Order: sequence, then C-alpha cells, then structure tokens
Amino acid sequence: MLPSCSTAPPPAKVETEAKKEPPKPPEAIAARSAYFEAYKLARSWAPDVLGLTLTAGEVPNIKNADGKAGLWTAVFVSPSRREARTFNYAVTDSGDYRKGVNVSGPLVWGGATPTAKAFSNTEFLIDSDTAYKTAAEKAADWLKAHPNTKYTMALGNSARFPAPVWYIMWGTKANGYFLFVNAVTGSIVTR
Repeated sequence: MLPSCSTAPPPAKVETEAKKEPPKPPEAIAARSAYFEAYKLARSWAPDVLGLTLTAGEVPNIKNADGKAGLWTAVFVSPSRREARTFNYAVTDSGDYRKGVNVSGPLVWGGATPTAKAFSNTEFLIDSDTAYKTAAEKAADWLKAHPNTKYTMALGNSARFPAPVWYIMWGTKANGYFLFVNAVTGSIVTR
C-alpha cells in the first residue's frame, strides 16, 4: 500500500458583498490642509521654500463658509532661486482646476518688500476656520445688519504687522467690514 497525500477540500466560498457607501460629496476645507498638500510639492521644487500668500477661492457647487473654501491658492517663493510659484488646491474638478494640487510655472521674484514678506510654516499656526470665527465674533453687530454677505480671506505678511495675518473682509472695500487676525496668536490685530 502506498501512502498518499491528500488535502482538505477548500472551504466553501461564502459570498459576502461588502456594502459600499456612495462617495461623500466634496466640501470646503480649512486652509492648513490645502496649504500643506501644496507645500509638499513646493519643497520638491525648492528646499528653501517659504509661503508668500494663501487666498480662498471658489469652485462651482462648493459653498465657502466659516473660513473654509473649495479652492485655496498658495504662492510660495524660493529665496535661493529668486522665483515664485503658484499652487492651487481644489477639492473637486472644475473648469480651471483638477481635484488636488495644480502648479504653475516659476516666475521671477525680487525678494521681500515692505508690503509682501515671506513667512515660514512656524508662523502659520492659526487655521482659516479659527481666524474666521474670531473675526466673525468681533464683526457680529455688522454681520447682523448685513446678513448673507459674502466674505473673502487671505493670509499674508507685511512689515506693518509683527507676524503673518489673516485678512478677512465681508462685502467690498467701499461698503464692507474687514479685520486682521494674527496667524500665530489668533488675536485681532488693530490696524
């Protein structure tokens, strides 16, 4: 008699269909998430990269609210290369941008000026939603008198401030209300 090798029959396949939830629709995000996604690519362009500006924008069908936006545009600069590049982060595809980070070509950058100084990541501690909340509390009376007024916001640095600031404006320069919020401390900066 010869010994034989046998294997157990394979277990019966149990058909389980994983329930897939429909994808969550895109929504506006706070600035730091978009900034650091863009920063990763900016570092591959120039190791000495610094932020110059960060501005909220709009994409179709995404509502900007409470300091969050569907599009964030970051301008980074490289002191060693003397160049600047624009990086856009979109939460969804739109006519102008693909979802994710979109990069422009380099432009000549002449260096810091009194109205536009670069900032490091350590000077960007307060996120856009927190800055918006602080500004909205201060502007509460104006906002009550002007409900549903659109706002714009941008992060930048200049010689007149001790640190980068969030500029938040409801309405227009001619008929609106604006505030500066320190991006390091989160406090209102007097003009």
